[in-house]
Amino acid sequence: MIDLELSRDNAGLVLVDFQERLLKAMPPEIAERAIQNAVILVEAAKRMNLPIIISQQYPRGLGQTAPELVGALENAANVTRFDKVQFGCGGLPEFEGPAGKRKQWIVAGMETHVCLYQTARSLARTHTVFVPADAALSRTKANWQIGLDLIQRAGCVLTSTETVVFDLLKQAGTDDFKALSRLIK
Repeated sequence: MIDLELSRDNAGLVLVDFQERLLKAMPPEIAERAIQNAVILVEAAKRMNLPIIISQQYPRGLGQTAPELVGALENAANVTRFDKVQFGCGGLPEFEGPAGKRKQWIVAGMETHVCLYQTARSLARTHTVFVPADAALSRTKANWQIGLDLIQRAGCVLTSTETVVFDLLKQAGTDDFKALSRLIK
């Protein structure tokens, strides 16, 4: 049975290939929403001291991580960044060490049907994987939906950014709640 309750002590955040040039190929309104949600996930991970892993697929061709995310990552501890040419990054050495000891991964990024799917599928073999659909994107709606379907069939939990944040928070009235609830509109 999959444990559907996210835990600060067990969770980490993976941001897959949120890169400038690749973002330009996405429908603008979808890209804007996904970046906003990825920033919210980063802010939650920072406040709760979750490890954050960021991949870049062939940055020479696809550019660097989106500036909005780079800005959100300022002052974040526990961040691992790496470049890759593999589509999935779940089995790469960057998941070893302290981050590798996490049992749950929140995985967001692009493209849903390629790099995000392959990363989530790989991690789901040994971890519980939560994929906020509103922080996942592909160039077409059809590929986005195919990716989500494959992700779910691989045993991952489809969710939303808001669900992830409030599941990690557990309760209202805390400083973390006050800070993060302002970001969710």
